[in-house]
Amino acid sequence: MTEVVVTGIGLITPIGTGTEDFWSGLLEGRSGTAEIKAFDASDLPVRIAAELPDFDPTDYMSKRDISRTDRFSQIAVGAASLAWDEAECSKLDVGAERIGVIIGTGIGGLPTIEREHTNLMNSGPRRVSPFMVPKLMPNAAAGAVAMKFSLTGPNYAPTSACASGAHAVGEAFRYVRDGLADVMIAGGTESAITPLSLAAFARMGALSRRNDDPRTASRPFDAGRDGFVFGEGAGALVLERREAAEARGVHIYGSITGYGASADAFHITQPDPKGAGAVLAMKWALADADVSPEEVHYINAHGTSTPYNDRVETIAIKEAFGPEAKRVPVSSTKSNTGHLLGAAGAVEAAVCLLALERKTIPPTINLSEHDPDCDLDYVPEGPRSAELDCALSNSFGFGGQNACLAFRARH
Repeated sequence: MTEVVVTGIGLITPIGTGTEDFWSGLLEGRSGTAEIKAFDASDLPVRIAAELPDFDPTDYMSKRDISRTDRFSQIAVGAASLAWDEAECSKLDVGAERIGVIIGTGIGGLPTIEREHTNLMNSGPRRVSPFMVPKLMPNAAAGAVAMKFSLTGPNYAPTSACASGAHAVGEAFRYVRDGLADVMIAGGTESAITPLSLAAFARMGALSRRNDDPRTASRPFDAGRDGFVFGEGAGALVLERREAAEARGVHIYGSITGYGASADAFHITQPDPKGAGAVLAMKWALADADVSPEEVHYINAHGTSTPYNDRVETIAIKEAFGPEAKRVPVSSTKSNTGHLLGAAGAVEAAVCLLALERKTIPPTINLSEHDPDCDLDYVPEGPRSAELDCALSNSFGFGGQNACLAFRARH
């Protein structure tokens, strides 16, 4: 069986850009949540979000390309560029048709839609940009990354809400493992913090309203959690065969060993109360990786900080792991980054790889009062050193779409 390894990680997140800054943010307990700065949110019920503090698209793209892309595509190109450089992909000796791109997003170019609708209403149809459609379409980010590096291999965009980034990584893993591509750039991206999206998610009752205490608003598994924090960012991984990576002499973070994907088929936004779909995804990822629950040393939870999700995920982990559920450490790094929606699964895949490589489990911050229904080991006390070999990452999206990824440390 082909071993698929990760040789490059690119991260642009509310708590840091690049692998080292991001990892330091996790271990320091940094929170990316603050009052919204991108627009006046004073009339909204939710006035906090996890925005990118210093993203500059000119670091990665020409002004011409920036003018023709939405922010979610620009962030994706930035993350992919970081991963590409780290993996020394410019030195790859394979044809462009053997390198593919799968970049997921949950929402796509919502800021473009809002802006161009305002232009239409205020100034008429002639003021609508001819670039509106190519800017807003969810596959634009994958296309922009492919054009950045002239890659002609497999290219598409999973759009499965909060599971999009994990589905992208899982599908890319299969492409490399099955010999359909030599190298894949995979990940997720999101930048949809707008007045309309904040109002819509708030109306659903999905968002935290801790406007007066932004830093502690994202508090997965805590008894006082009241919703997730909307975030933006992107994560990208470079995947390739282990023997090829070793021949190139590039750094290997670890391996992707399994992937499970399932559906709840229960409700368009709420998870199955028994966690049945999540259980299937975890069990299938373990089976694909040929790993038993006893061998798993860490789970990066979906852990959104919503009352329902965290309780159901706890139930699902107990069902999937049986007696081992009480042993395995579980943490949610959404407590730091907020919920990056379509980017979350890719960023959290990187968390697992870094945790395995550095033998450190990142904590769940803001967990001060345990919910009796959430009774696993959520690592609330700070980073924990541990001998880690296998890890799982959970991602569950609106629509009942679930993905689970399995990883192994480099040996």
